[in-house]
Amino acid sequence: MLINLNQNKNLKLFKIISEVASRNGQTVYAVGGFVRDLIMKRKVPTDIDFVTESSGIELAESIAREIDPKTKVAVFKTYGTAMFKYKDLELEFVGARKESYSEDSRKPSVEIGTIEDDQKRRDFTINAMAISLNKENFGELIDPFDGLQDLKKKILRTPLEPHQTYSDDPLRMMRAIRFATTLDFKIEENSLKAIKDEAERMKIVSMERIMVEFNKIMLSDRPSKGLKLLEETTLLQYILPELTALKGIEDIDGQTHKDNFYHTLAVVDNISESTDKLWLRWAALLHDIGKAPTKKFVDGIGWTFHGHEFLGSKMIKSIFKRLKLPLWQEQKYVEKLVRMHARPIALITDDASDSALRRLLFDSGEDLEDLFTLCKSDITTKNYSKQAKFKKNFEYVATKIKEVEEKDQVRNFQPPISGEEIMELFGLSPGREIGILKEKVKEAILEGEIQNDKIEAREFVINEAEKLGLTLVIKNE
Repeated sequence: MLINLNQNKNLKLFKIISEVASRNGQTVYAVGGFVRDLIMKRKVPTDIDFVTESSGIELAESIAREIDPKTKVAVFKTYGTAMFKYKDLELEFVGARKESYSEDSRKPSVEIGTIEDDQKRRDFTINAMAISLNKENFGELIDPFDGLQDLKKKILRTPLEPHQTYSDDPLRMMRAIRFATTLDFKIEENSLKAIKDEAERMKIVSMERIMVEFNKIMLSDRPSKGLKLLEETTLLQYILPELTALKGIEDIDGQTHKDNFYHTLAVVDNISESTDKLWLRWAALLHDIGKAPTKKFVDGIGWTFHGHEFLGSKMIKSIFKRLKLPLWQEQKYVEKLVRMHARPIALITDDASDSALRRLLFDSGEDLEDLFTLCKSDITTKNYSKQAKFKKNFEYVATKIKEVEEKDQVRNFQPPISGEEIMELFGLSPGREIGILKEKVKEAILEGEIQNDKIEAREFVINEAEKLGLTLVIKNE
């Protein structure tokens, strides 16, 4: 089969590559994701991989010189690869190779091979297709494993026996689930069974590499598909056992609770319709993580999960640490949203005090909108009238908060009187009294005792300082 490259925007580049390879006496093929996405008419690529049956480094350097003698080529001798930038593309060149693996490592031993050998080592048939850029058969599709048919059928299948494929490189199991999720493909039955059988091999893969694939699943249109597959294949147990612990429904005296695992998946899908923010999606994934350890049956009440949001937020740091996720800003953000996700619902009453609203504003700060997005996504009832009622309630709270915010200005709160001003008023050096007085000002504003106003705050501080035995040295002007 011939792939028509004449209309391709990179035709000029492909012709240069073809000409240089011919001059060098080398073969050259475009391979991998570029070929797959070209046939699927997916997004314009940002990178293209090329294979030659000799030195990839030599070919890359020759092509770079041909395009522009000033082009910088990055060479990785250990892997026999070289890459350089061309316009908005990253081009990578590698020599075709055979691979063999040991039991305890993902790193293969490598020897020179043919294009057929290189295709055999690919993860899936849809990624094992190549397009010849050689003069004699320019544009010919090299497809020894019927990847084209699998693309049409939307099936993920391994070129070789699946157990061997996944045992050799267990990261391919994550990639299978990632591709199934992002492309909306089905994993072929034998391949799915092999993932279940080889799941334990995931232990030899670095958590950093696992998280790259996991986050691509999280950023897909419908993450629940990948999360269900991870659970079904038992891979999720190796990654996030705290999440699998949420699965299941218990029945005592005819009283049950919802399956919090599938509820979580629904929340993640809901929030994915509203935001592309990765860490907001993570907050949705982990929002009920504290429900498994707090689950309790109380006679006369039923199932309770008291304090699950607080315990869940405390679990975040150790989860992020284990998963090698960012431990500063991102972790704190997820922690905060998990801790606060039950707060807005408590304010859905006419008698919710301005003080409670101010505290929600103060505590959520710049993340208030994200918190509300999470809360709305947490509505997973299939009953349309209930759903509409809950969403209306949240809109009501949002309106009340907006009114308080405009009046009291406590979001991203900055004290109307600074520590330096307090020290000046009472002739103090830095010490605990300043912290006490600043905290009292904050509490008085949040409780509505004083306005968020410099003059009121100053008067309040003077009165409170007197109770602490402090003497004013600068009189009111």
